[in-house]
Amino acid sequence: MPPTRTAPIASNSEAHPDMSRVLLIDISNSFTKAAMASGNRIGKVHRFPTSTLTEAMLKKSFPRRQLDGVVLSSVVPSRTPIVESAFSNVCVVGPDTALGVGIDYPNPATIGADRLANAAGCAAHHGFPAIVVDFGTAVTFDVISEKGYYIGGVIAPGLEAMTNYLHTRTALLPNIRLAEPAKAVGRTTREAMLSGAVHGYRGLVREILQQIRAETFPRKHPRIIATGGDAALIGSRVDFFDDIDPLLTLKGLLAIAHLNP
Repeated sequence: MPPTRTAPIASNSEAHPDMSRVLLIDISNSFTKAAMASGNRIGKVHRFPTSTLTEAMLKKSFPRRQLDGVVLSSVVPSRTPIVESAFSNVCVVGPDTALGVGIDYPNPATIGADRLANAAGCAAHHGFPAIVVDFGTAVTFDVISEKGYYIGGVIAPGLEAMTNYLHTRTALLPNIRLAEPAKAVGRTTREAMLSGAVHGYRGLVREILQQIRAETFPRKHPRIIATGGDAALIGSRVDFFDDIDPLLTLKGLLAIAHLNP
């Protein structure tokens, strides 16, 4: 099946400055992040466990009378109707949404909405060609070509998923809190697990980035942006990264709001 190819629409964060109060919602597998945006500024980020997200919770945190619109990215389809019931005028991000980048991909409907939002945020704030690495429940690598097309990426288990797997599948290994290891050689079981998790995960990230660059950008230096919950821990010591942007997904939703008034 040949790739579906949709042309980029130029991203312009100043396109609709009169859109003064927009609610940005990113539903991921573990947590839902939501924030009000006024003009081009994103306010306080609220975090809700996705499994316990309710309409009442959203309405209490974000009264309807304060909203001009809602932009939603969701990778948990069962939670999407909660947002649509809580608010009117909800823009649900998908492959047919104006993103500021085009899509060159065999089946665009299978691209996660968070990955599309990241591509939109990257195009608006960092440019392209680019690689976005999102450290969440899964770690995703998303590639934007030199001509401004989303062309695919890589999905691997997230860091916390890997450490939780060791704890749940063994009799003696504990559940650990992720942090920077003091040394590579652990002197306790926890230290050894922490070193394996953090240093090993950095190795995974470096290798995948090396392979993407060699295959897709042999003569170019793409912008490489880290985002997501573990971005600061892992990305701070991987020298490939040009920037760590914790709010990239929400920035992408705001860019989408301006492109889809």
